[in-house]
Amino acid sequence: MDGKARPRIEKEIPMTVDYCVETRNRIRLSVAAYAYECKNDSIISDSEFDALALKIDPNKKTGNSKMDSFFKKHFATDTGMWIHKHPEKQKLDYLYRSYYK
Repeated sequence: MDGKARPRIEKEIPMTVDYCVETRNRIRLSVAAYAYECKNDSIISDSEFDALALKIDPNKKTGNSKMDSFFKKHFATDTGMWIHKHPEKQKLDYLYRSYYK
């Protein structure tokens, strides 16, 4: 790292790999829920969070059985509290720190 401050990126984590739309939406929503619930930081608006949450299909298989199972068992569209049971919070923290701090 060159020591320069990284600008805060708003709204979307850039994806360099062509993930399926469901996976991308789950990641974006999970990072937003993590930021809000664990870091007290709103990185997207409530209306954006709600709209993205409604796009999540917990029954859709993405090829990641651990995360598919988590979303099927714990995800709820009307709250972000499910993030506290997320099995990969360390990865969410990495994404949050890398792209939003």
